[in-house]
Amino acid sequence: MTTGAGGAAGPADTPAQALARLRAGNDNWVGDRVTRPDASLARRSEVASRQEPFAVVFSCIDSRVPPELVFDQGLGDLMVVRTAAHTHDGLVTGSLEYGPTELDAKLLVVLGHQRCGAVTAAVKSFRDGERLPGHLADIVRDLRAPYEEACRLGLPDERLVEATIRAQTRQTVIRLRADRVLRPLIAAGKLDVVGAYYSLDTGSVTFSTPER
Repeated sequence: MTTGAGGAAGPADTPAQALARLRAGNDNWVGDRVTRPDASLARRSEVASRQEPFAVVFSCIDSRVPPELVFDQGLGDLMVVRTAAHTHDGLVTGSLEYGPTELDAKLLVVLGHQRCGAVTAAVKSFRDGERLPGHLADIVRDLRAPYEEACRLGLPDERLVEATIRAQTRQTVIRLRADRVLRPLIAAGKLDVVGAYYSLDTGSVTFSTPER
């Protein structure tokens, strides 16, 4: 049984329990009841020889969305992978596969967030027809498909960024659920992959039901 040493604790032996623990932790965050995730010397010693994260969180690099704080979890509780707008390639996918396959993590959360700067820049690039410098252009390229999905909704420009953020999260969840390494774990009930959206205004995380 995984109980953790700090933050919102509780069993996390199944995907449902892992999700419940993250929900409880986010409730602490929203309600300003955080228990200040444990990074004590005792906890550092406890996890020095092995790690048992109960969940993997794939999130944006935005400085305002630190997953351990948002979910009120402690040292060793989460494995976190972060890229701009949670764009990913083979190397990132391999990192996401590691937690469930090698460490028995029960849940993989794809966490998008309100007012994502990377998505905002990508949408502006698409609208203006201007290429961003350096490898920022690679991020923009990877956001083309969710941007096009959002455009098909016929929304006004001021809502296009948020629609693209949500489309990016949804498409990422679909791709990860179809991953040849993760798919058997999902089918066996040992893992779930879910989408989530973080509100900068309220601090709340809304989870979305995965498409089976």
